[in-house]
Amino acid sequence: MTQPLATRAPAKINLTLHVLGRRPDGYHELESLVAFAEGGDDVRLVPGPRLSLHVSGPTAASAGNDQDNLVLKAARLLSERVEGLKAGAFHLVKRLPVAAGIGGGSSDAAAALRLLAGLNALPLSHPALREAARLTGADVPVCLEPQARMMRGIGEELGPALQIPPLFAVLVNPRLPVGTPSVFKALGLQPGQALGGAEHPVLKVASVDTLLEALKVARNDLEPAARSIQPVIGEALECVARTEGCRLARMSGSGATVFGLYEDSQRAAEAARFILGSRPGWWVEATSLQ
Repeated sequence: MTQPLATRAPAKINLTLHVLGRRPDGYHELESLVAFAEGGDDVRLVPGPRLSLHVSGPTAASAGNDQDNLVLKAARLLSERVEGLKAGAFHLVKRLPVAAGIGGGSSDAAAALRLLAGLNALPLSHPALREAARLTGADVPVCLEPQARMMRGIGEELGPALQIPPLFAVLVNPRLPVGTPSVFKALGLQPGQALGGAEHPVLKVASVDTLLEALKVARNDLEPAARSIQPVIGEALECVARTEGCRLARMSGSGATVFGLYEDSQRAAEAARFILGSRPGWWVEATSLQ
């Protein structure tokens, strides 16, 4: 009997997110440095004759109907492209908040594709796997091999993996979902219109200090639009920025999750305890990013 397969679906953090403009086809052109957290959801696959999904975990209730989950969408898209694809029953343990700007659903889908690739002896570079990832969602391709890298376009242009030094972080979400389409709508760009702003800095990743210098010059262009929809994002950013030793506070993706960066794991853990003490209803996690 084939043994179950399991993998982590880590949170995807946009350390930077520059919006270059809106294309004539309506999509937004982006440039972003992404990294992946140590923590995340867990995905397990028990090989079998029927494709199914069971969702459990602390944030399972907000993950939506199982049939609408991106895990099943990705699996079905791959099965349509690989004849005789072996699949089975997926079990998703959901810990990450939903609609939070940290790619939880996309990372879940990518994890499912990795498990199916392992079960079917497919390399992650297989064209069918890459196409299934792209069709599942814009953030799924970068989550397929969760390593720090630059992503461009609408998420389909991936740079090489970057060996960045570990970044100790606190992730904070006020448990209020923010829909990505509504944030882009609030940004207000018309098709063919550029946003403007300074170019993305050249990344220097030799040390934490040089990387942070580059990150501080960059920005998240979606932050003002997201804050206009959920003003609590500003409160979360101020709360993180006030913690001792915070070297950078910024929103991830389209929000509402924000992050703070610290020089060591102890400071990150102390910051998480401080934030939870003042905002016990928020989702707060100390982690490392790579």
